[in-house]
Amino acid sequence: MSIWDKMRNTTIGDIIDMPEPEQGPRIIAVANQKGGVGKTTTAINLATALAAVKQRVMIIDLDPQGNASTGLGVGRNSRRLDTYRMIIGGVRLSEAVQHSSVPGLDIVPAGMDLSGAELELVNQEEREYKLQKAIGDGAQGYDYILIDCPPALGLLTLNAMVAAHAILVPLQCEFFALEGLSHLLKTVERVKETFNPDLEIQGIVLTMYDKRNKLSDQVAADVREYFGDKVYKTVIPRNVRVSEAPSHGRPVLMYDMKCAGSQAYLHLAGEVLRREGHVHV
Repeated sequence: MSIWDKMRNTTIGDIIDMPEPEQGPRIIAVANQKGGVGKTTTAINLATALAAVKQRVMIIDLDPQGNASTGLGVGRNSRRLDTYRMIIGGVRLSEAVQHSSVPGLDIVPAGMDLSGAELELVNQEEREYKLQKAIGDGAQGYDYILIDCPPALGLLTLNAMVAAHAILVPLQCEFFALEGLSHLLKTVERVKETFNPDLEIQGIVLTMYDKRNKLSDQVAADVREYFGDKVYKTVIPRNVRVSEAPSHGRPVLMYDMKCAGSQAYLHLAGEVLRREGHVHV
């Protein structure tokens, strides 16, 4: 039995046959202005789980560190056409996208050139819409596009929010989590008011949960009390296998599907699809 068959026997195996997308793909920005919160790990493993249940998925790596690209096995020498050249250089999406190490999951990779994009965008007209225009009609045929945002609320993240239909927020279980989330949500409201009135919060996922740490429980309780149903039921635990997987250029779902981290991301994918109305409840 292949890894895909095994995944389809999990909680996301209830997926129904879906029609061809009429309005193009659903675009979800995975965003948090703090680094080290599991943002990229969430993007690549959620995308992998969606691809495993026959969703056509693309990741746009918008982080100059390029960790999503590395985590999906795209080497530095394979990133000549990347998000920087797509946004700044006018390269078409169809030219920049490439297959990843995961069947059914494509990626527009990122390189260090992208770190200069923030400065280059400052004086450009309609600078907030560069990514939206770059995506254009070139993403037809995909069901989901996940944008892995940089750990900052700059022009790149703003471009992601303008291009996206929804935002998925990974939130680490630590003391300052709520403070950072409040800042992010204020930015989302400003984007809605000024650029993208249809932008919504798809959900908040608690990451790096340590059941041995009472603080993790307290943070989780506080977030759920404040944000209610916006917080996914699934909690992503701290897990050694999740940390090891990127060094092998593979999502943890392909590195060790049975580990606690993999199982959590499978459950998360099921929740996302239910919220999108694509899975039987």
